[in-house]
Amino acid sequence: MKATGPSRTLEGVESTREQRFEDLMGVVYGPLQRFVRRRTGDGEDVLADVLLVLWRRLDDVPADAALPWSYGVARGCLLNARRSHERRWKLLRRIAAEPAAPEPAEDPDLAVALGALPEADQEVLRLWAWEGLPPREMAVVRGITANAASLRLHRATIRLRTELLGGARKSRPSAGQEPDRQGKEATR
Repeated sequence: MKATGPSRTLEGVESTREQRFEDLMGVVYGPLQRFVRRRTGDGEDVLADVLLVLWRRLDDVPADAALPWSYGVARGCLLNARRSHERRWKLLRRIAAEPAAPEPAEDPDLAVALGALPEADQEVLRLWAWEGLPPREMAVVRGITANAASLRLHRATIRLRTELLGGARKSRPSAGQEPDRQGKEATR
């Protein structure tokens, strides 16, 4: 089936645009590459940004001053890259200057009790106790509602308390019982 008028026109416009870009690249690519490399050493990312801007703004490129205009675009891309680089270094220095977050205190009984809980309970408790997240933020991490996160946290704390108290009872003799010589509980 033969293409209709409007689609043929669109194809023609696109191919004309592509041809204009290829013609522009034939004039400016080599000089732009040298311009960028002299200022950055390598600059492949910057050159890619320049080419993207040239493609997007192809209709703005003056026919009589394509190379100087392209140099202006390259200059702007170089400045953007430099600012971005400076922001990254600033962030790295700020992160390096911050004190490391303290690790949770190692309590063997707590570690055993926490390990006895289901993984979902462990995660909720860690988000709350170690990361300091309230239920509404835990909900975002877990992909649930804030109400569900609050309920899961409540249930997990009850299970942890039960494990901790159960572990304490197992390790100590109950009232009225004394351990025998082998460490077992003996009744009187």
